[in-house]
Amino acid sequence: MLGTIRERIRRRDRGTRLQSIALLAVMAMVLGACSNAPQSAMDPQGPYAQDPHDLIKVVFGLAAFIFVLVQGLIVYTVVKFRRKPEDDALPVQTHGNTKLEVFWTAVPALVLAVLAVPTVQMIFDLRAEPDSPDTMTVEVIGHRWWFEYRYPDLGIVTANELVIPVGRPVRLEMTSLEAGQASNAVIHSFWIPALAGKRDVVPGRINTLNLQADHAGRYLGQCAEFCGLSHANMRARAVALDPADWDLWVAGQQQPAATPAGGAEAAGAALFANTCVACHTIDGTNAAGIVGPDLTHLMSRREFAGAIFDLYLRDEAGNFTNQPNLALLADWVRCAPDLKAMRPTGENAVGMLCFEDVLSEADAANIAAYLATLR
Repeated sequence: MLGTIRERIRRRDRGTRLQSIALLAVMAMVLGACSNAPQSAMDPQGPYAQDPHDLIKVVFGLAAFIFVLVQGLIVYTVVKFRRKPEDDALPVQTHGNTKLEVFWTAVPALVLAVLAVPTVQMIFDLRAEPDSPDTMTVEVIGHRWWFEYRYPDLGIVTANELVIPVGRPVRLEMTSLEAGQASNAVIHSFWIPALAGKRDVVPGRINTLNLQADHAGRYLGQCAEFCGLSHANMRARAVALDPADWDLWVAGQQQPAATPAGGAEAAGAALFANTCVACHTIDGTNAAGIVGPDLTHLMSRREFAGAIFDLYLRDEAGNFTNQPNLALLADWVRCAPDLKAMRPTGENAVGMLCFEDVLSEADAANIAAYLATLR
């Protein structure tokens, strides 16, 4: 009697554990489906994302078939050969079947070999330089914690937003650097899933990545390699423009910054010239720093600070307006480390300094007004 009770308790405990595991699995799947997936690799928008996606579907389909087959055989075996209540003796023990063992070793090896052929071929295809005469080269530099983009054939330098023309292959040449202290550089990983896969951005080495957008739009990405305090605040953006808009963007970026006529903007320009020129560049002024982002046409972008803050205010529907976010810009100018995790002082300093002891709130507001003119 005591043995029967213990057996019932063990069965109940096993059932409870299985129910808990099943519930956790269902909850994990439900939570995983809650995201609107703005950075999903399952929504390719260009050939360098579409090809891997197509291969994934083939591999997943085959893997799903094998999974269902194996699990089905396991369930069939468990049900058909389960122990009956009246069975007290052990079943007849049998040893391995040589033919079956060779079969289920050879078949998976053959499946993997077949999958390896298109996989390896695609790796080489994705890494090869595009043979199109329209291919555009963009140099990508990973800083902590933002991406810099240089267009060597166009003489353009920008940050946070990679602007590209629709329908043209783009070859990224990427490296990691901390201006003035290269030994302090770390590994990043550039990833815009709708346009291409991930590629590490390594100090002292140039890695390449091809991407292309088939449609105009704004594509979200981020650094995918832990790189310190603000890794989560190091985002990437790709903006694909139609040919006419692309030409306008290039023409605008090649112009020097406008000179403010007076008022708060002129006062801010004077303060900027005395405070910020060692770190930032603004074409047409004495600002020629290389530590921070190029600000020549700052307001042509939507976001700043590693693409985590909006440069323009939004309306009630969440759409961008034409009104600069002056209050946030002023707070950033006065003490950026209060808004984004940095290490601005010390032997291995990284990030923007806090200027609360140097700039008053009015000074920061004037500099923000000047920055808002950099369109």
